[in-house]
Amino acid sequence: MTDAASPHPAGVIEIQSHYMAQVQRRRLYSGLTLLIFVILMVAGFNIADARNAGGFWDGVLNIGDYPAEVISEAWEKRADLPGLIARFFPALIETINIAAVSTIIGASAGLILSLLSTRGLARWPVLIPLFRRTMDIMRAVPEIVIALVLIFVLGGGPVPAMIAIAIHSAGALGKMFSEVAENADLKSVEGLSSTGATWLQKMWLSVLPQVAPNYLSYTLLRFEINIRASAILGFVGAGGLGYELRNAMAWGPGRFDEAAAIFILLFGTIVLFDQISSRYRNRLTEGQNG
Repeated sequence: MTDAASPHPAGVIEIQSHYMAQVQRRRLYSGLTLLIFVILMVAGFNIADARNAGGFWDGVLNIGDYPAEVISEAWEKRADLPGLIARFFPALIETINIAAVSTIIGASAGLILSLLSTRGLARWPVLIPLFRRTMDIMRAVPEIVIALVLIFVLGGGPVPAMIAIAIHSAGALGKMFSEVAENADLKSVEGLSSTGATWLQKMWLSVLPQVAPNYLSYTLLRFEINIRASAILGFVGAGGLGYELRNAMAWGPGRFDEAAAIFILLFGTIVLFDQISSRYRNRLTEGQNG
């Protein structure tokens, strides 16, 4: 029997004490985890700073020197900027082409991999782990590593960059596409199965109409990312605007106006396609919700 004079039964008091003990234990573990994380971060930073040629704290004070030199020289030669922008415009078109082709190939491969790796939709359910691990490998290896290997085999140019970005895009988009396909309504798939439809017909007539807006939205987002990636891969000899930027930066003073023109082209292109892609993605999302 519980004590009638006690406002809380003994069982409730015991539960509260156990709960408070668990809360204190979790706080202790969280504090220790945070402390270990901070120690590792500080130790790692010190090691990296010691191996850095100039030292981080010495170099951080000069971080604005290079941008200041680029802006100063570009301002002195500002009359030449329109001509330089026109000169590097073909390289910009090459960069956009690399991003566009790699996005189309990557999205197509990701679409196939996503349908083959989605539970309830896969053509061969026993091979789902194989397709998922394949996508894991594709997106785990950075584009620049794939590009360096392909440049060694195929030589410099836009083709290695396109293949590298397409492989990484297929793995990334395949993962996102698969997550969307898992939420598709399977009633229509079951209805088509009862009529004797093939797997391809069920995917084309039932699943794809449901997931198409999200698939297109993710593809547009990936296209934005691939524009940046194609520019970065130019630094390793993969062509495009990044290759021209590397050459301009390598020469140093005297060609900083060229670097400024390339920066203007690249920044303007990224902003333009970001706005266009965001507008279409919003329309797709609103249309789906509506």
